[in-house]
Amino acid sequence: MWAQLHAILNTSTSVFHLRQLHAHLLVTGLFQTNIVLTTKLLLSYSNHGQLFTYAHPLFFRMPNHNSHSWTTMLGELSRTGFPHHSISLFLAMIRDSNEASADVFNVPVLLRSCAAAEAVGTGISSHGFCLKSGLGRNMFVGSALVFMYVKFGMVDEARVMFDEMPERDMVLWTSMLSGYAQSDKPELAIGILKGMGNAGLELDGVVMVSLLLACGRAGWVRLGKSVHGRSLRMCLKIGLCLGNALVDMYVKCAALDYADRVFERMRLKDVISWSTLILGHGLNGNAEFALELFARMTVRPNSVTYLGVLSACAHAGLVDNAWQYWTLMKRDAGLKHYACMVDVLGRAGRFAEAESFIADMPMEPDEVVWAALLSGCRVHGNSEVGERASKRLMTLRPEKSGYYALLANICTDSGRFQDAQKIRDVMKNMNVGKAPGFSNVL
Repeated sequence: MWAQLHAILNTSTSVFHLRQLHAHLLVTGLFQTNIVLTTKLLLSYSNHGQLFTYAHPLFFRMPNHNSHSWTTMLGELSRTGFPHHSISLFLAMIRDSNEASADVFNVPVLLRSCAAAEAVGTGISSHGFCLKSGLGRNMFVGSALVFMYVKFGMVDEARVMFDEMPERDMVLWTSMLSGYAQSDKPELAIGILKGMGNAGLELDGVVMVSLLLACGRAGWVRLGKSVHGRSLRMCLKIGLCLGNALVDMYVKCAALDYADRVFERMRLKDVISWSTLILGHGLNGNAEFALELFARMTVRPNSVTYLGVLSACAHAGLVDNAWQYWTLMKRDAGLKHYACMVDVLGRAGRFAEAESFIADMPMEPDEVVWAALLSGCRVHGNSEVGERASKRLMTLRPEKSGYYALLANICTDSGRFQDAQKIRDVMKNMNVGKAPGFSNVL
């Protein structure tokens, strides 16, 4: 009979139906005696969005637990966005419970919860526990450790774990590849890819997305095209995730024609698809097309979308248009948006407006905001405003040579040669070297 009940729990379509099954388990005594059914009920409640309403209380009312019920509860807490609760429950299990101990099923849940919660200290302590208990060489635990260190941005530590694993599955390889792709080490991502080929692993869409991310970061458009071609030859469906990765890669490699083609062929598009292409065209001076894309958007814009349209307006000198977009999004504006708006005004030579805009900011202007103003001063040779912006920048980042050099160049361009020399003397006395170039807002 319990097998039939298990099947019914699998196919239950409503919380009301689950409550009826729950009552049946209580009346028949199965709630007290059958941990498998009770754990399945817990999971079904969670899958219906009732984690804290029914599943969590149910777990603590169960007369007995086993490793599976503990792991299920830990996993559901982590999966539904409560990794801190999952970590706390795991620690309680180890400390207070005689029903279960750390094993190759619940420890990976703990490690992934640490990654989700960005609990670096707990994660490193958990790694030590894995080494001490001998669990660290298990493939599932090892994959979770690599995943955790990648999420912490500690790719060197992840690689140490990766190299020490006696066995490696697809999840482990993909986690390491993803870590390198997301860091500033795209070359090492390609090395992992070659290793996957040597190990005889079949590449899938997840691997291709990681590779495209690496290609975009490194500007490897030729290799990116090869990954694109291979994806097509493998008959991988260019769905939302892979399509967005392709658009992102081509945008970062400044191959906007290819980005446009991929975008137009995507059946499904989300805010990431639209925003990536708008930002790409905006930063590359294709203002008219970027704004046309924005007008065509069929989803709600996000912060990246507005960075794209403001960048487009800055490059094209469309100050009035920028103010219109600013009105739409100023409630949700962050420092990058303020910097972008200052860039719009600075490029247009509207310095009084720009300084007034900065003075009215609801938060303290950061380095990027003042750098945007200084950059506009260089374009228009405004040494007076440039000096004020430079003083702010030198207070924020006294060690950054580019701002000193830029102000010196502004003074030179406006005929203030003695002032320019004084600034260069200050650089020399402070042992600040001249930077080869200057970075813009984005």
